[in-house]
Amino acid sequence: MTPMNLLRAPAKAVRVLAALLAAVVLALSSPAPLLAQAASEPAVAAAPAPAVEQEAVENPYGLKALWNQGDWVAKGTLIIMVIMSMGSWYIIFTKLASQRQMLKSAEASANAFWTASSVKAGLGTLEEGSAFRYIAEAGIKAADHHEGTMVEAIDKHTWITMSIDRAVGSVNSSLQTGLAFLATVGSTAPFVGLFGTVWGIYNALVKIGISGQASIDKVAGPVGEALIMTAIGLAVAVPAVMGYNWLIRRNKAVMDKVRTFSGDLHSVLLAGKR
Repeated sequence: MTPMNLLRAPAKAVRVLAALLAAVVLALSSPAPLLAQAASEPAVAAAPAPAVEQEAVENPYGLKALWNQGDWVAKGTLIIMVIMSMGSWYIIFTKLASQRQMLKSAEASANAFWTASSVKAGLGTLEEGSAFRYIAEAGIKAADHHEGTMVEAIDKHTWITMSIDRAVGSVNSSLQTGLAFLATVGSTAPFVGLFGTVWGIYNALVKIGISGQASIDKVAGPVGEALIMTAIGLAVAVPAVMGYNWLIRRNKAVMDKVRTFSGDLHSVLLAGKR
């Protein structure tokens, strides 16, 4: 080998070694971008997740599905419970307003009626159409019109007492109006809801028997209807029972004031003093 070849050999070896080093460096540095790209791909793929949550908002087994998919028995049961609920709330609000008005009339009678110069003068201070004016009118009428063959057979004291007692009984009957409906709703609404539950389970069993398999799509709908019926029945019964008990207690307080007024009126009409 000539001296020139000896000089070129190291240079060629150096170029080959440099090429190998460059290839190794390129091979070592290339996985980093790939790893970074692979790491970024899951984040991009996970981005549409909130859209899935927004789509799954509507409940396919709610009240709307109950009405659309239910038969005439389920719809009739639901309508009956809605009527029960509306009637209960109507009675509760109207009776509360009536009791409040009677309590205000009781205060007015205590402040104005008994400070008048006479019973007939005090009658004008009572509110028109109130229970206390009705009792006062009945007592005054019995005291002024105690004549007739049949009426004269009863002494005036008994006649006035009977007239006032009848007026008080009429007021008590008017206060009790509607409470029987609340008691009926409170005792029967859970059983109406239970009937809807039984009917829904029956429909579920029928669908299972027709399809031949107990898949969730065959069972979930009717069972959901059954559970909703039970919940509605309880939601109708609980306010009715609580309203009934509350109105009974308030009626007792109102009737205590009515009986006090009627007793004082009876004494005034008979003896001329309270």
